[in-house]
Amino acid sequence: MKKRRKDFWIFSKFRRGFLEYQDPEGGWTFIETLIVIGIVLVLTSSVGFMAAKYLDRARIVTAKSQIETFCISLDAYFLDCGEYPSETEGLMALWEKPTSSGELWNGPYLGKSIPKDPWGNDYEYRQPGPGNTRYGIRSFGGDGTEGGSGNDADISSWE
Repeated sequence: MKKRRKDFWIFSKFRRGFLEYQDPEGGWTFIETLIVIGIVLVLTSSVGFMAAKYLDRARIVTAKSQIETFCISLDAYFLDCGEYPSETEGLMALWEKPTSSGELWNGPYLGKSIPKDPWGNDYEYRQPGPGNTRYGIRSFGGDGTEGGSGNDADISSWE
């Protein structure tokens, strides 16, 4: 009876390892590259959809923060000038000296020019404000019109 050779070709590959059969130049094959690109695209798209949810919430928080900054600046304007800017002067009176303030204006009261709301619309300024408030500042939200809900809801200083 003949003995089998221990060095059978299949087992010899396992014993010596697969390293001797690799491409000497290294690198990735086209299929491996496509698989990696596919995995990266799947991960990126899932993160992108999650980030889109938070973008609307960030816009609302930004609008509230900007309105609060305007309120603080308007109170500083009032302390200097003795009155709030008129509706015709608007929020721009916090950045540029209005003609009605005379020498009392000690601005600018903001660090930079009046920004638009996070949706690209101008803020509405009322003087006096609704409900017997001294002034009112409002962003009309994502739709740019009065009313709405969710992302389109109005954000105001009096609510």
